[in-house]
Amino acid sequence: MTKETLLQVAYQAAEDKKAEDIVVLNMEGISLLADYFLICSANSDRQVQSIARELMDKAGEAGYEVKSVEGFDAARWVLVDLGDVVAHVFHRDERSYYNLERLWRDAPQLEV
Repeated sequence: MTKETLLQVAYQAAEDKKAEDIVVLNMEGISLLADYFLICSANSDRQVQSIARELMDKAGEAGYEVKSVEGFDAARWVLVDLGDVVAHVFHRDERSYYNLERLWRDAPQLEV
């Protein structure tokens, strides 16, 4: 399975749980952390956790290992490290504050 397939699995998982404003940044050659960042928003703490849980479940079902998860209990910014893809699930109030799209503005956005 490829990293592009993993990206599709992650994107679909976020979309299935009604994540808002899903953005994918191509981090290849820009960051050593991952090849892709998936960034999305949720309207409540519960929805943040639901999206993160779906990302973990769907990745596992597809045969990918979840490397780590940070911030799940606080549910304001959950980072799900899937290796080649790192998903950032933000509570809508936190996303504009951290503004990862601006921080990584050199990374091209992908249409998935």
